[in-house]
Formats: sequence, structure tokens, C-alpha cells
Amino acid sequence: MEHEIHEHDVIVIGAGGAGLRAAIEASSMGVSVGLICKSLLGKAHTVMAEGGMAAALGNTDSRDNWQVHFRDTMRGGKMMNNWRMVELFCKEAPDRVNELEEWGALFDRTPDGRILQRNFGGHRYPRLAHVGDRTGLEMIRTLQNHGIHKGIEVYMECTVLDLLKDGDRVAGAFGYWRESGRFVVFRAKAVVLATGGIGKCYTITSNSWECTGDGQALAYRAGADLMDMEFVQFHPTGMVW
Repeated sequence: MEHEIHEHDVIVIGAGGAGLRAAIEASSMGVSVGLICKSLLGKAHTVMAEGGMAAALGNTDSRDNWQVHFRDTMRGGKMMNNWRMVELFCKEAPDRVNELEEWGALFDRTPDGRILQRNFGGHRYPRLAHVGDRTGLEMIRTLQNHGIHKGIEVYMECTVLDLLKDGDRVAGAFGYWRESGRFVVFRAKAVVLATGGIGKCYTITSNSWECTGDGQALAYRAGADLMDMEFVQFHPTGMVW
């Protein structure tokens, strides 16, 4: 079977906020990184995240801190959350917001020049750092520009069909170019799955056409155990009355 081959130290499948940030982190370690996206770079579903980024910066209300953010998040999840993941998220979120600002993100500002934060459901204090109603778009713009300058190789309009294994370890990925249908193989020492959600399994959804659960399927076929599959994120825009 005729196919082209690309080789990297790390392959990241998915070019939304998570995939771009993972690719940037891997690249900062000095390794060769390939980023695969099913559509064009900058078109991931992350652009639809309009409200903002929750981080206890305390810019609008100085009483806010990571412990209050932790409590709000655990209560919002009816205590079913993985508490350790919530702890790490709440502690590290301010650094990630400041990092985006350092990389060029243009957040809305308070009168004294700090990042503005606003109220959002489930948060005790104004906590969402935002860019009007286009926060996701600004995040993607900032991350992709920073990633490109880090030397990350981007493979656009490529759908990954299966992970390749060498014994018990994942050794790459197999897919095809959406434009031509021609097959492509990616060899890698490590593969990061950041393929987004599974919302398109529902007839009514606000999710992008890309959110078809590819990552879950790839992981499952490669032998991974899947957990918490009942927790599917949705937006009430898709409710039918």
C-alpha cells in the first residue's frame, strides 16, 4: 500500500487549546513535534468558547483564591470530580492566563490595567478572564502563533484512523489526507490525544462537525480503559422545547 511517512519525537492529534498547548510544551523540551488537525489550523471547536477562562486571579474581587475556586468546582460537579485534578487546575489556572498574556493574548482590562474578570455560573466571585465574547478565538490565535514560532510542524486536513503499536507501546498513527484520500503514517516516540469531544453523536448539538469522539475510539482500539463516558459536555443552545 503506497503511503507517505513523517517522523517526530512527539505527535499531538488535535489542534484545539489542549493540543496546541501540549505541542508547545513538548517543543519547549527540545524535541521534534508534529501537530495533526482534522480541519485547518485555527478552526478547532475551542473558538466557540466565548465566555472566558476561570482563574482565581483576584483582580476584580481580592477575596477570590484557588481554595474558593476549588470549592465552587467540586460543588458544581456534585462532588463526583477527581479532586486532585480539580486542585491542580485551580492552582495552575492563573499561571496559564498570565502565560497567554505574555504570549500576546489581549484580555479585557480593569480601569487600573489588570486583566478584567466577570461573573459566570457556579463561581462565587467574578473569575472569568475574557476577551469580549471571543475568548476561545483569542486563545487559539495566541497559541497557534506561539506554536508556529516554536517550530512545530503542522499537518492540516488530516484524519487519523488508528494508532500504531510496537508490541504494547504506541509507536505512531495512521490516517489519510482529507483532500485526496491518500494514506499517511506518522512515526513517533510518544502520541498525545487531544481530539476534543463526542457531541456529534447527538442529532441536536452546538458542537463542531469535528467532535466525533475520534480520540476515545483511537484510545479504546489501542487497548486503553475509558472512564466517565457518561459525562458529555453540552451547551443548552441545543435544547429542543
